[in-house]
Amino acid sequence: MKFFYLSSNPNDNGLHEVHDRDCEHFPDSYNRDYLGPYNTGKEALRKALTLKNEVGLCENCCSCTGNSIIYI
Repeated sequence: MKFFYLSSNPNDNGLHEVHDRDCEHFPDSYNRDYLGPYNTGKEALRKALTLKNEVGLCENCCSCTGNSIIYI
């Protein structure tokens, strides 16, 4: 599990971004809200949507790089 936070300040696109605490774009302590521990950024995004209307995932730390593999 990772610990996720929501940026208090919107990005250039007007979205408040969800970040994990190891992100290189992690906002300082005055510009973030704690969301909690989650397995993925998408799970944290659900919580963030209860706090703000315009939210998105940080492309740096919350992008999904893995692919599902299904064997038939």
